[in-house]
Amino acid sequence: MEGMEESVTLKIVSWNVNGIRAAMKKGFLEWVMEESPDILCVQETKARPEQVGDSLDGLDGYHAYWSWGERKGYSGVLVLSKREPVSVGRHVGVEEFDGEGRLLVIEYPDFTLCNVYFPNGQARAERLAYKLGFYEAFLGFVDRLRAQGRRVVCCGDFNTAHRAVDLARPKENEAVSGFLPEEREWMDRLEGRGFVDTFRQFSQEPGQYTYWDMKSWARDRNVGWRLDYFYVSADVMPWVTAAFILPGVMGSDHCPVGLELAPGP
Repeated sequence: MEGMEESVTLKIVSWNVNGIRAAMKKGFLEWVMEESPDILCVQETKARPEQVGDSLDGLDGYHAYWSWGERKGYSGVLVLSKREPVSVGRHVGVEEFDGEGRLLVIEYPDFTLCNVYFPNGQARAERLAYKLGFYEAFLGFVDRLRAQGRRVVCCGDFNTAHRAVDLARPKENEAVSGFLPEEREWMDRLEGRGFVDTFRQFSQEPGQYTYWDMKSWARDRNVGWRLDYFYVSADVMPWVTAAFILPGVMGSDHCPVGLELAPGP
């Protein structure tokens, strides 16, 4: 990948747009051009490439990589990258989880980027079990990447607030999927594998969220959840120069989160 051998700062942004076609009507393309991330990871596209048509053609300089589910109008992830990757993968390797279009694995020479839309477990017990199963499959997947010697960056909507500081009302949500002990324990185990929650390396302040319920106007009151993360393997952390949340960006019930990397030796 041209330029990656040098210490060039890369801005990587992740955003659950809650439907890319709806987001485009709310200024998504204009925001991309203004923000100009080197890599943009999008979750919950709810679309296939042909449903977007040539709408992305105005984003000069970006390569687009999609993964979509078998069920139309559901799930889906997209990566827009100014740099052409070495390879692109779309599967965690378990058939049960590979039909919903929840993963893009973008391999660059210096690191492997995983753009993930983890399942939501709130609808019913079966979906919570599916979410926990997906968590386990993904953990095994990143274990294999690490065993191959890959530096790994994982981003996306994890659909879980890890700690009490990561949501406005932890006590009221202790029995709600998204803050269940078993979901949070999985994030503990991810960190136990050496992965680092980049945002918390720069800020420990409460009240910093990435998702707000639209029906209750929670964003106006900042009654939110931090569900969107950048986790990096420990050997990537020395490259991380910034991690941030962009709560002022509208157009979805989530806001973008970002990371700046200066890849080195």
